[in-house]
Amino acid sequence: MFQGPEVVARRRKMRMKFNKSSQLLLVSAASLLVAGLITACGTLTVDFVFVASSRAAGPNNYGEIDVFEINSESGFMRQIPTSPFPSGGRNPVAEAVSSDNTNLYVVNHDDNTIVQFIIGNDGKLYPQNTYNTPGVFPNAVAVNGSTLFVVDTYQPLPSCSPADPCSGSIAVYPITPSSDTPPSDALQRNTPINDCNGLDYVPLGLTGSAANDAVTPTAVTVLANGSDVFVSSYDTTTNTGYVFGFSVGTMSCPGNAAPYTTIPTLTALRGSPWKSGIHPSAITGDPSSSYIYVTDMTSGNVRGYSVASGTLSELSGSPFQAGNQPSAIVVDPSYPFIYVANSLDDTVTAYSMANGVLTGIGSYPTGLQPVAIGIDPSTNHFLYTANYLGNAAAGTLTGFQLSSTAGTLINTQNSPYTSNAQPTAVAAIPHNGTGAGLQK
Repeated sequence: MFQGPEVVARRRKMRMKFNKSSQLLLVSAASLLVAGLITACGTLTVDFVFVASSRAAGPNNYGEIDVFEINSESGFMRQIPTSPFPSGGRNPVAEAVSSDNTNLYVVNHDDNTIVQFIIGNDGKLYPQNTYNTPGVFPNAVAVNGSTLFVVDTYQPLPSCSPADPCSGSIAVYPITPSSDTPPSDALQRNTPINDCNGLDYVPLGLTGSAANDAVTPTAVTVLANGSDVFVSSYDTTTNTGYVFGFSVGTMSCPGNAAPYTTIPTLTALRGSPWKSGIHPSAITGDPSSSYIYVTDMTSGNVRGYSVASGTLSELSGSPFQAGNQPSAIVVDPSYPFIYVANSLDDTVTAYSMANGVLTGIGSYPTGLQPVAIGIDPSTNHFLYTANYLGNAAAGTLTGFQLSSTAGTLINTQNSPYTSNAQPTAVAAIPHNGTGAGLQK
């Protein structure tokens, strides 16, 4: 049927209006879909992981902290939009999270500092305070309850230097809780230990014929119950490994003897220090506070000890075989498994644990030179390693999903993930703010 020009024109206008309306509806639907996906992704975030990178790439030549969120279903690790953040110092090498998961403490080796960050609900970091450590070149940190422990490579002695090394030391920082929102829990500065007018550190030296040997601490851990703290170290003169152990307490300071009414005490445990291999590299305790485990970089094994009545006793079957140059260790807080990162093999070795004794499950490939390891604190189902060499331009993270029944590992979605160059440490908090953080 013939249609006049006016009819054709009207139909064209109607078609154009329909097309525009359809386009608007499609755009709106797409927007709602994207918004829905963003919301879903937000609710599926199970943890925030903080990765310290030591290569000077940030403002003022500071190291950097990458912040990743972990997807609860796939284990996929994605950097949050504003990541990375400056570490506040040069060469960050260790991290710890406060027991309430609101503060991150970053140890900067080359500046002899600890930088405190408030952790936002979205995982963002807000620098608050910088504290000097009493010694030189801090290299490890641990937190339990209201106390932070840090070890320095050298004591603060005028005669001590890299050219003429001396033994290291351990310092204690009481944490003062804050009523702010979010809380900014401050560290007490220059707190004396064991003596109201004494030093603010405890030397990690030997006695007798080895009194002049230089003992280098490598890692520190505090038992889950907070009663004892242990430091792995090695004698650079004789190539002998040691574990120092201290009971943790407090004492009152009468009158105006000190700026604090109470100060921390570290009392050497009976038998401390204990010989432990050749070159201990990492140390951790189990959730029951019954056992500690020490990796030995030179021997390629893990030594296990029972903790009873303030002393260490080596477990039956110890040392347990690991890979080449084990560098980090983590105990699953909910399931009877332990995992060791082997820096030279580029692997993680998995073990089952029964009455403290370890039985090998298998080894799993990581990126190049894993130096730190952690388990997500929300579900304890995802494990990750920070790989120092990564690739030519950056570091990497390798993600695994672990079996809560078998302890085996499989790679998470799209693993490995890219970090800034030369990552050295990892720490994590639950997305909902409950549970306990992890630290190297």
